[in-house]
Amino acid sequence: MATTAFEDSVRLLDYPMFVATAHGTGERSGCLVGFAGQVSIDPARFLVCLSVKNHTYRIGVSASRLAVHLLGRDQLPLARLFGEQTGDEIDKFAQCSWQPGPDGVPVLDDAIAWFSGPILQRVPFGDHVGFLLEPDSGSRRGSGALITLSDVEDLDPGHDA
Repeated sequence: MATTAFEDSVRLLDYPMFVATAHGTGERSGCLVGFAGQVSIDPARFLVCLSVKNHTYRIGVSASRLAVHLLGRDQLPLARLFGEQTGDEIDKFAQCSWQPGPDGVPVLDDAIAWFSGPILQRVPFGDHVGFLLEPDSGSRRGSGALITLSDVEDLDPGHDA
């Protein structure tokens, strides 16, 4: 009963969505992420949670850092690429414009903002693992309404959660 009340309650939330990218063991990967947020002001900390079924999680395990990208609502095709496709089957980066960022982490050219930081800690939370970042680089290139869960709830994910 309590689980149903929780599920009904969180359906009311319209979380921001992010694209997280990683580079490790000679591979790069990225995925659309809904479980993420700032967890400290001083020192600055950001938590990104990746599904253990996801290709990006497997690359993130060996990565030294992640990059987090904010997308505007006009960038839904980019969100679809990183939300509907799996790095197990395609190279998503061959289908978008990007540059290597700090420590080789992919930085999406079309994101309206991005930041990156070393991974300080990995914490299991059930079917997701939290990657705690210490943001140390980034850029804001634009502004406007960001993509949220309601914008992408019709996506057919590359992997189950």
